[in-house]
Amino acid sequence: MEYFIQGLIMGFAYVAPIGVQNLFVINAALSLKRRYAFLTAMTVIFFDVTLALACFWWMGAVMQEHLWLQKAILLIGSLVVLHIGFGLLRSEPSTEDRQDVSLSPVKTVVFACVVTWFNPQALIDGTMMLGAFHVTLAEQGALPFISGVTGASVIWFLSLTGLVSAFSRVFHPKVLKGINVVSGVIILYYGGRLFLNFLALCPDILHLLK
Repeated sequence: MEYFIQGLIMGFAYVAPIGVQNLFVINAALSLKRRYAFLTAMTVIFFDVTLALACFWWMGAVMQEHLWLQKAILLIGSLVVLHIGFGLLRSEPSTEDRQDVSLSPVKTVVFACVVTWFNPQALIDGTMMLGAFHVTLAEQGALPFISGVTGASVIWFLSLTGLVSAFSRVFHPKVLKGINVVSGVIILYYGGRLFLNFLALCPDILHLLK
């Protein structure tokens, strides 16, 4: 139980800071009917849990050995995150008719995957935090610890969706538009940073741009 509690605390510290994942879940909870918002949250949870497991067991070694993988994650991740950010800036939310679907199921899965698995900051943080803890844990503590980490992801995203969805009616269209604009700007900032990191790993491309 001690290892599980440690993992739970670490999991909340890992997933709670506002980032692309949380903004994606918040926006879904504000714009979709509750059942679809929870389906979106469950999709994000799936990718977040699988990322945590991968970081805990083997992601660090793979990322260090294959520079091409780092470049691919940075490039694809930055472009999709920028696309999401521009989409939020262009959106016109309404409280009169909450949509059944904002994205197709396929796009929801793709976006949830990208904001998790193609987020280099999440990969780096997860590898450094979870990988480091794995090294320090006794063999019998590894499974309870990572169970706590993944449990935190489930609790956090479902609670976030439930709270935002329950109080979404108090937001009028201008407030929702403001949230989308702020979220879009933040996501564009993330996407820009990712793209700059990609260029830093590709000096030949950076030289051509100059």
